[in-house]
Amino acid sequence: MQPDLCAPEIILHATRQSRFLQRMLDGRPGLLEWLTGRLGQPLDKDDMCGLMTQQGDDEAQLRPALRQLRARTLCHLAVRDLAGMADLNEVTETMTVLAETAVRHAHDVLRASLLKRYGTPRSPSGEEQEMLIVGMGKLGGRELNVSSDIDLIFLYSGDGETTGPKVIDNFEFFERLGKQIIAALAEITEHGQVFRVDMRLRPNGDSGPLVASFDMLENYFFTQGREWERYAWIKARTIVGERTEELQAISRPFVFRKYLDFGAINAMRDLHAQIQREVVRLDRANNIKLGPGGIREIEFIAQAFQLIRGGRDQTLQIRPTLRTLERLAACDILQSDVAAELSDAYVFMRRLEHRLQYLDDAQTHDLPENEADQILIAETMGFADYKAFLEELNRHRAIVSRHFETIFSEPDTSENEPQQLAWQNAADAAETAAALTRLGYRNPQAAASRLADARAGTRYNQLPDNIRRRFDALVPRMITAAVSTPEPDETLTCCLDLLDNIARRGAYLALLQQYPQAMRRLVDLIGASRWAAQYLGRYPILLDDLLDARNLTASPDWAKFKHELAAELEAIDPDMERQMDLMREQHHTQIFRLLAQDVAGDLTVEKLADHLSMLADIMVSLAIPLCWRKIRTRHRDDPQFAVIGYGKLGGKELGYATDLDLVFLYDDEYSEAGELYARLSQRVSGWLSSRTSAGILFETDLRLRPNGDSGLVACSFDAFRKYQFESAWTWEHQALTRARFVAGETALGEKFERIREDILRLPRDRQTLRAEVIAMRDKMRSAHAEKSPLFDLKHDPGGLVDVEFLIQYLILGHAHEHAELTLNLGNISLLGIAANLGLIPADLAAACADSYRALRQHQHRRRLNNLPSRIPQSDAAALREPVRALWREVFGEFREKKAP
Repeated sequence: MQPDLCAPEIILHATRQSRFLQRMLDGRPGLLEWLTGRLGQPLDKDDMCGLMTQQGDDEAQLRPALRQLRARTLCHLAVRDLAGMADLNEVTETMTVLAETAVRHAHDVLRASLLKRYGTPRSPSGEEQEMLIVGMGKLGGRELNVSSDIDLIFLYSGDGETTGPKVIDNFEFFERLGKQIIAALAEITEHGQVFRVDMRLRPNGDSGPLVASFDMLENYFFTQGREWERYAWIKARTIVGERTEELQAISRPFVFRKYLDFGAINAMRDLHAQIQREVVRLDRANNIKLGPGGIREIEFIAQAFQLIRGGRDQTLQIRPTLRTLERLAACDILQSDVAAELSDAYVFMRRLEHRLQYLDDAQTHDLPENEADQILIAETMGFADYKAFLEELNRHRAIVSRHFETIFSEPDTSENEPQQLAWQNAADAAETAAALTRLGYRNPQAAASRLADARAGTRYNQLPDNIRRRFDALVPRMITAAVSTPEPDETLTCCLDLLDNIARRGAYLALLQQYPQAMRRLVDLIGASRWAAQYLGRYPILLDDLLDARNLTASPDWAKFKHELAAELEAIDPDMERQMDLMREQHHTQIFRLLAQDVAGDLTVEKLADHLSMLADIMVSLAIPLCWRKIRTRHRDDPQFAVIGYGKLGGKELGYATDLDLVFLYDDEYSEAGELYARLSQRVSGWLSSRTSAGILFETDLRLRPNGDSGLVACSFDAFRKYQFESAWTWEHQALTRARFVAGETALGEKFERIREDILRLPRDRQTLRAEVIAMRDKMRSAHAEKSPLFDLKHDPGGLVDVEFLIQYLILGHAHEHAELTLNLGNISLLGIAANLGLIPADLAAACADSYRALRQHQHRRRLNNLPSRIPQSDAAALREPVRALWREVFGEFREKKAP
């Protein structure tokens, strides 16, 4: 519609749909003329402040001025909304601004009056004290409806007293001010009312003091704060006062926990159950706010996930419901179609809520019972009749109810009744063993004994009742799930160990209790890898990743991961502690996702090592600029610095818990460069290896630098080149065959590669080289010699180290003639290159490559289950023979101290 062309007709049309509007026009001369000239644009803060300024700052005029402001604003908004000129955001924002303007104006006028009488409230140190007025609920979320009350909390920063003429303490001053503000807004006069004021969300509710100091609020949160109050404080927003950051420092840790807080789901479920009991008691099923599938259920869904994840993802620390749903979809916490359906339902019911309230300016959410009002509501909602309207409303409510039940419903435990009995009667070993036998356990006596130990254990019996109930709910399900794993007895033991580790954090138990599919994935993972169970025990926050199978199956996008993590680190700079924790958390998450794909058989050992090496490269790369910024004496924005990876990192054969062998190089003419880059090197190494509350990234080993432990931590490129040409031992050149640039200045990485190639391509006497390589191999073999009838996959003759030494010899002995041997492509590829060059027999090279691959697979599988890297000689014979044959081909007769 065009209000500037037909404003009277628009207003007349709106009066048919709002008896309140008709009453206002009948009782307020001049309102019609005022509306007619202003319908074209929304009212904003400046408009409302202008209306208040016209009335002056006289306390005597405060009440009528506020009520006139409210009447004009609401009538203006009703006409625009009912005419289709205002969307939901305009309606809620206008009402929010109205409330803010009214509260602030009342505060300012009434405070000025009190200051004249009592003086300025100050702290004992003389600092002026202010009242903070916190808007809660829909006011805090900028979602106020058209006939809403407002939820407020009055706070002040500290005790003290006023400066006079009449001296009173700060508490009394702010209590007086609070009472006067409430009266100015809520008192019903001949001009009506501005807002009903609800103060029940303050500490201790109606039984608590009207105003609270920061110290009192913090103590209340710590000692008495309840789960529903965390939910309420999500939307808290300061609307009067400047000390918002101090307040947030108190409230944020109470609302948003550092860890994933899945206990919030149980708390929300309990709160919802209380509301529903009240709905049933009062027969309010037709209440679109509190009834089934209503507005409150949508808000609960949004806020439950905020409570669960908001402590770890600050982008979820937002107030408006629609923005929260949008963010939850962007984070893949809610599926995008679910978030869209909830958002559509929310908008539909909020628009309906306003049309119900426009009828008589009543704070109602109940559908009308009389036919005339039903017709009006259907018309204002754009439907031909009430039946069509109800069909659409019920469709939305059914969708909301379905999603709510999916998220908040109690998991079904009926199928686990025999297992529940086994856990409840765990003290009866014979009965428990018999039950486990029937379920399919192979060693039921041992499993029964472990269950008995868990139930009788001190840690279990000292758990709070609510957490013990979660523990009791999980064990029977784990008994069931473990049966389908390859080793059910071992799996159950590992599951119980994990529960024992995480039980003090009830939120993790709540996660597994609430999401059976996550618990199932957990048991399957533990059944495939004992190392996985230990890893989760150290970092239980990773359990969150079990909720969405997509997290566990998607191939990593390392470029995107690096970009996003770099942005997050930048956003929290200069908080070094949080940056270090964030890197560890993200690293552990990626490790866990790779682990899940690994045990599912989706990754080869080689592909896994590539991923782990890339992840390590990223972590080192991100650490360098963060550490450089912490050096106050730095002389340039970007360090001329390169990190070189040796060993498993250099060869891209990294495992889950492999140390990083690092060498730090720099190329900088600055006079203090040596000291500066030594400091940077130590910081980078410490950044990676320090243990924080979030764990550790990597153990680092710096001993492969020139001169080892006695050498400089950071070495200049010139010194490195000189050392490699003039002083390095043969074994150091062997190590260089697996070295590569990992992170830092790209140009320096290229410079390192040129130096590396120059060193590797030096002509060498092959007889001398052969003797030195064999001597070093014998030395290593002696150092790892153990009396065992089993074959050591790594160190025994014919094992992995022999393959590595063979390739290193071939590179050092022949690279001066064949540059392609210097390419760091991995041992299997280098065997093929050597064969293609005619340096070794092709069939033997292929067989040796197959053996190397199989030996690595054996080693990897055993490490996944915390087993020694040894297998029976009979299993190793066929694998080691090609390696021994190639050794003989290259070095002559095989050398070993004692052949098995």
